[in-house]
Amino acid sequence: MTDLLAQRDSWSTANCSIARALEVVGNRTTLLLLREASFGTRRFDDFARRVGVSEPVAATRLKQLVADGLLDRRPYREPGQRTRDEYVLTAKGSDLIPVLVALRQWGDTYAADEAGPAVRVAHDECGAAVHARLRCDAGHDVPPGELAVLPGPGLLSA
Repeated sequence: MTDLLAQRDSWSTANCSIARALEVVGNRTTLLLLREASFGTRRFDDFARRVGVSEPVAATRLKQLVADGLLDRRPYREPGQRTRDEYVLTAKGSDLIPVLVALRQWGDTYAADEAGPAVRVAHDECGAAVHARLRCDAGHDVPPGELAVLPGPGLLSA
């Protein structure tokens, strides 16, 4: 790890996965809309109200989340009403739930007020708290100090 990290100045950041992910989800409103979608919010008005944004902002962000493949827009119609759209997480959007759990976990530890966190996330089947963890493919929990940074196939020279 040390040898590769020592050569960081020779890397190009043009292919950085973190930077590219932030281009998709890197703003507050987008993350809060995804939070709501992960909680089961489906309707436009509920998204705008629960996130606390104007309807034009909600519309723009939801449209972009659909374009980016994180939400699907599906028509629904209540009796006596016109057809409207609801928004549902796609598999790509659901894959961000661990990121939301990790952000919530960090916020619970470092940003919650004195009363404590507003919500907690638990395993539906047993009720135990759910936490984000670093785990290798061999099944070991990995402390941050034991991460190795290795070259990937997309590493580009500057």
